Amino acid sequence: MTPLISSQLSSINMRPRNILVFLLLFFLLNPSYPPSVSAGNISFDFPFFTLRNFTLLGDSYLRSGVIGLNRELGVPSSSSGSVIYNYPIAFFDPETNVTASFSTKFSFSISNINPNSFGDGLAFFLSPDNQTLGSPGGYLGLVNSSQLTKNKFVAVEFDTFLDSHFNDPNDNHVGLDIDSLNSIKAANPNSQSIDLKSGNSITAWIDYKNDIKKVKVFLSYSSSKPVDPVLTVNIDLSSYLKDFMYVGFSAATEGSTELHSIESWSFQTLGFLPVRPRLHPHNVSDSSVTIPPPIPVSDDTNKDHRRLGLVLGIAGPAFFCVVLAVFGYFSLKKWRGIRTVKSFKAELLTGPREFSYRELKLATRGFHSSRIIGHGAFGTVYKAFFISTGTISAVKRSKHAHEGVVNPVIQPLKTTKIYWPEFKVLDADEDVESPQSLVKGELVFWALMYWIESLGLCL
Repeated sequence: MTPLISSQLSSINMRPRNILVFLLLFFLLNPSYPPSVSAGNISFDFPFFTLRNFTLLGDSYLRSGVIGLNRELGVPSSSSGSVIYNYPIAFFDPETNVTASFSTKFSFSISNINPNSFGDGLAFFLSPDNQTLGSPGGYLGLVNSSQLTKNKFVAVEFDTFLDSHFNDPNDNHVGLDIDSLNSIKAANPNSQSIDLKSGNSITAWIDYKNDIKKVKVFLSYSSSKPVDPVLTVNIDLSSYLKDFMYVGFSAATEGSTELHSIESWSFQTLGFLPVRPRLHPHNVSDSSVTIPPPIPVSDDTNKDHRRLGLVLGIAGPAFFCVVLAVFGYFSLKKWRGIRTVKSFKAELLTGPREFSYRELKLATRGFHSSRIIGHGAFGTVYKAFFISTGTISAVKRSKHAHEGVVNPVIQPLKTTKIYWPEFKVLDADEDVESPQSLVKGELVFWALMYWIESLGLCL
């Protein structure tokens, strides 16, 4: 028996003769079990920007649908800023062990109030941190000058300053960076007559294909994608794109008046398999089935078959009617207790957010040991990414639920306050021991338990 069902059965004292009834009703009313935890491809397209889906850090700002990444001043200054898409994106599917490919397209411009004052550039990045903001200057708003190895990222830089500290080849180059601004490989877009500091709108395409382990960067002054990339890097990013990542842009200046703007942006992940349907897993065509020739039988055998068919024809509908009557009886009992069900429904609606077991399992990667962030007095605390809301929370899994004992802070099942006894979801800034953040459990399951107990099917 699966751990979920066994823990639920142990939390409710049930007679052995009622277990079959419980399982039947559980699977009938909860067809989504067992849960399917599978990453999916995502895509978005922003022809202009609003504050609804983005976080602005440092000196970045929004003006007329365009993101500015550093201060707009008439005198030279040092500035850094970043913009990050609010929701974490899955780049790895633990069920299929597949790392996603990705493709992004964006339009940007690098202009200057004073043509003689330029530097340092901007970058597109992927990072496990949604607060990525680094130092000004050659650090491009990606790396903290006092903690060079703190920020983890995969980035493509568009650099407008020759910084010997980072082994830059020139003051007009594109490079692939991983956890460092010493580019793994860099190229000069002048080879395709592209000047990053021209002030013109430039469209960039960045493609990574996990099957061929290759990153390609394309640049153009138009919206038409060139045939030849300006930069190609043969590299396997799967070890850097585990779990969930945030995507965004950063830019920096140091003693210059350079301006960095992002005008539009689209992004998508590729390569995750679609969720396969559970029903009818085999698709067998009529032509693939060999039909044997009929075998002649005697008249006595035919009579026996006719009698058997008659018996089954009568017994089948009769059995169905009995099952229907039993179901109707239980339904009537359940209807009589509808006031109680409505009361705790209302309580759930006004209480904390309801999470299903499937959501908790997906958010914690199946309660993987790499997600453990601590241990409380009553259980283990896991770090959870909730993709649907873009939030990071702590999930506490109670030890008592695994031992068949209901957590003492949880009220007994016989009251109208029905809770999921195994999990707590806490905000990132909340004390992990606080019982106020208890997740209200799956309504269908606990309503079913209350119903069965009200019928006297439990001890």
